[in-house]
Amino acid sequence: MAKQAKNTICLWYDGDAEEAARFYAATFPDSSVDAVHRAPGDYPSGKQGDVLTVQFTVLGIPCLGLNGGPAFKHTEAFSFQVATTDQAETDRYWNAIVGNGGAESACGWCKDKWGLCWQITPVALSEAITDPDPAAAQRAFEAMMQMTKIDIATIEAARRG
Repeated sequence: MAKQAKNTICLWYDGDAEEAARFYAATFPDSSVDAVHRAPGDYPSGKQGDVLTVQFTVLGIPCLGLNGGPAFKHTEAFSFQVATTDQAETDRYWNAIVGNGGAESACGWCKDKWGLCWQITPVALSEAITDPDPAAAQRAFEAMMQMTKIDIATIEAARRG
């Protein structure tokens, strides 16, 4: 049995927690599917033997996928924010999420096919919008507001003015 973390993010899925966990493990480093637990009896949205929970790790963060049924959906109120080091890493994660049935959103946000939100955030963006020069930060922020996937070269050019 996999060791349970003291604090775990529990994410609700409609029967496809294992598929999601396997996708995250294949997409992100320091990620894995740690355990799959089957229901010991019938429950409102499933039956004995169905996958009930999946323990998994995403970028070092312990998570539990709960196959709770269709009652609750993911919202933008929760997201994973992934700091990327360069455009290639930004593109790789963005394209994996969006290209696997996900959807683009604004300002570096996207949604995976299960409805979970991700912020694919280059370190260069975080640095630019917190620049000590308020004009540089504003230029970078305004550039970001026009984007879906973040383009680091455009952010850096805006920061420089």
